[in-house]
Amino acid sequence: MRKSITHWIVVAILFGVLFIAPFFLNDFRINLMGKFLTYAIVAVALDLIWGYGGMLSLGQGLFFSLGAYALAMHLKLQNSGTSLPDFMVWSGVETLPAIWAPFANPVFALAMVVVVPTVFAFIIGYFIFRSRVQGVYFSIISQALTLIFSLLFIGQQPLTGGTNGLTDIQQVFGFTRADPMFLRNMYFLSLVILLLAYLACWQVIHSRFGRLLIATRDDESRVRFLGFNPVIVKTLVFGFSAALTGIAGALYVIQDGIISPAQMGVRPSIEMVIWTAVGGRGTLLGGIVGALTVGWAKSLISADYPEIWEMIFGALFLLSVLFLPRGIVGTVQHLFRQIVRSNESDTRTKTADDGSTPPAQGEVSV
Repeated sequence: MRKSITHWIVVAILFGVLFIAPFFLNDFRINLMGKFLTYAIVAVALDLIWGYGGMLSLGQGLFFSLGAYALAMHLKLQNSGTSLPDFMVWSGVETLPAIWAPFANPVFALAMVVVVPTVFAFIIGYFIFRSRVQGVYFSIISQALTLIFSLLFIGQQPLTGGTNGLTDIQQVFGFTRADPMFLRNMYFLSLVILLLAYLACWQVIHSRFGRLLIATRDDESRVRFLGFNPVIVKTLVFGFSAALTGIAGALYVIQDGIISPAQMGVRPSIEMVIWTAVGGRGTLLGGIVGALTVGWAKSLISADYPEIWEMIFGALFLLSVLFLPRGIVGTVQHLFRQIVRSNESDTRTKTADDGSTPPAQGEVSV
């Protein structure tokens, strides 16, 4: 009971700080923090499948980009008006491709933000898990898929914008993207969705399905022996994680105004793993803390040391893994448990020295 109360107090403090943060930041920092919140959604979704499901996915960048492209296609059409998108004109396209036409409808585009990553994750995940691929092999396959699709999007210049991607998105559903009030509202929208994503993942973990997911992570053969189907369990949670990641991608493209295959590559997917590892795998809150911490560190380091920031960033990650293997939140939780156990042990020792017997649970000591 005490652990649960402490947990929700920490959650309330964290989200309370994030809520008041925009009132002390300039417009540039608010926009930056808004994007970091989308990273946090990705990290929470990744922690669900990695920390609790044992599936280290190096392909979350793919789901992030699919969600972003789905909404960006509508926004690009909206910004182009009656004309074709600029990159299509440059590529010699004369009529709008059939695959683009449905995205003129905002409802369809918003639905595809969730549907496309989820369905893709269900299909790929089912065949991978049915073949009992797990561990490092699952990670390699997910990374290979990310690389393949990034190359595919680069090669389809008339449909995807090629290397540049979908750029110069200035209007979002009638609002000017650079408007400070719009950026502030998008920050709060991202914060609300982050909170909902956290609560949803927390509910999944603490449900019967969540216990089954953790059991599958620890001993898949035993779960299968007990009559459950690990393939269904892993596929469902993999698809749910992809849906959250796709939503994060859509929020990101609104605030950044651009999406390209660069966000779909191997490197962004590895960075997503770093967010979760630094924050603390298997904690959920660690994903949020890790994404925000790494995001700010990357921003500050790259600004002050543009030539060697990647080396410094890599060194900091290695140091955090070596000296904080549980991550930031995991280490704090471990220390807290140690302090609680130490206090309880001291209480029992003092009670034994006094020669008295502590009251049993439910009794009142007078």
